[in-house]
Amino acid sequence: MSQLVHDLLFEAARRAPAAEALVHGARRLDYAALAEAVRGAAGALLRQGLGRQERLAVYLEKNPENVTAMFGAAAAGASFVPVNPLLKPEQVAYILADCDVAVLVTSVERLRLLKPALAGCPALRLVLLTGLAAGAAPPEWPELPGLRLRGWDELMAASALPDGAGAVAPHRCVDADMAAIMYTSGSTGKPKGVVLSHRNLVAGAHSVAEYLENSPADRILAVLPLSFDYGLSQLTTGFRAGACVVLLNHLLPQDVLRAVRDEAITGLAGVPPLWRQLAGLNWPADCTLRYLTNSGGAMPRPTLDALRRALPAARPFLMYGLTEAFRSTYLPPEELARRPDSMGRAIPNAEIMVLRPDGSECDADEPGELVHRGALVGMGYWNDPVNTALRYRVLAPRVAGLTLPEIAVWSGDTVRKDAEGFLYFIGRNDEMIKTSGYRVSPAEIEEVVYARQQVAEAAAFGVPHPALGQAIVVVASVRDGVALSPEELLAACRPELPGYMLPAKIVIWPESLPRNPNGKIDRKQLSLQFLAVFAELEP
Repeated sequence: MSQLVHDLLFEAARRAPAAEALVHGARRLDYAALAEAVRGAAGALLRQGLGRQERLAVYLEKNPENVTAMFGAAAAGASFVPVNPLLKPEQVAYILADCDVAVLVTSVERLRLLKPALAGCPALRLVLLTGLAAGAAPPEWPELPGLRLRGWDELMAASALPDGAGAVAPHRCVDADMAAIMYTSGSTGKPKGVVLSHRNLVAGAHSVAEYLENSPADRILAVLPLSFDYGLSQLTTGFRAGACVVLLNHLLPQDVLRAVRDEAITGLAGVPPLWRQLAGLNWPADCTLRYLTNSGGAMPRPTLDALRRALPAARPFLMYGLTEAFRSTYLPPEELARRPDSMGRAIPNAEIMVLRPDGSECDADEPGELVHRGALVGMGYWNDPVNTALRYRVLAPRVAGLTLPEIAVWSGDTVRKDAEGFLYFIGRNDEMIKTSGYRVSPAEIEEVVYARQQVAEAAAFGVPHPALGQAIVVVASVRDGVALSPEELLAACRPELPGYMLPAKIVIWPESLPRNPNGKIDRKQLSLQFLAVFAELEP
């Protein structure tokens, strides 16, 4: 059994080296070729001085270089930080600075956008550029102390040294070591880096592959960002099974249908907005999909019903997870008819509890907070002891006599569990917005809005939306004597925020925003006034 995340790939290569592992457009790598590329990347990174547990960030679309860089960093004994390709340069620079990234792998085009922001990343010492023609010089670059640019292809070519010449041993690594940092929006302020160990990632791959019954015959289409734990799971689960993973950077829903058809895809993961688009397509009667999975929010019933009519042979798995513990529950397809509103039950190798504020377990159907224990519980938030202490807490011993503490994750979600162990979502305990499968911090949006000098006060919140789960609404008041229209404010936000964080509605409030008893702007009261604003849309 694999102990380290890159061993998932290496073991699959030992079992079936000629099996197809990774597809990206016309590029096809079997397991032997992909394993060789990852080993080569690990060696090259080590020769460039990548240290034990140092961070390597990848800011690319889904492609083989992205996969090779992440797994190469892990094989070297370092850690990888996948960065959402939709993020704006200032957001990327924040992540690079927050976790002291030493090496960045990106493209020439993306580097041009990042240039002005990288001066605030003092730990960054090496940028590896994909798409740089052989022998070509890196683009012109303003002097930044200690920072070097090299071509990714050039570095990988130099890693193919004869007879192991120049080989460097990887840093010693055990399964409890940090493997990755996944950035997710927090309830306040900037995104937080969730630290995941090799054990977390490997246990998650084994657990998900078990209930999805993945095998070497599967062909998994990866359409979600690899910076999303759900997206990364398509790689780890696929490699654990020895399956083929097909990378797709789609623009239109028809691109997904075409890839499913052309690549004989058997497994497809999506979030509710994507499934809503796909449900309306004209799927062929001989579609090869064996299963589909949903996470990142509840799938609307009409969407699920339409998918089941269009894809009667595909088994739908409805899932719930949080980045802090990867995946928590799934609803077996055979339970859909009996429990269509359920989040399901605990995935293999996890225990999901429903606890009262005092830590005691709730009775059947009593609302409480979802708490996850087991091998998938992450290592906390990077360099953030305050928020780590709020979410990752010591669990009361399950057996008398145990003395070492066990850490579990308190989700912030209120749920109930029925007498048979099936869970049902009730609501969130904080003000996070769940839209298009992403968790979005209201404070992060408000920070961008407040940067407009005309704005006096602002509040961002989520309201129900039939396609997005929640849509983002911003209510803002303006300073005396100035004018600002919703269209002008949205135009000012657009360069600063990725599409999924842009407000769906902006309201200019004619007076001071309402306050709660603590004197803070009352997002909850404001949100109640906009609950039905998107209700007229089709579900």
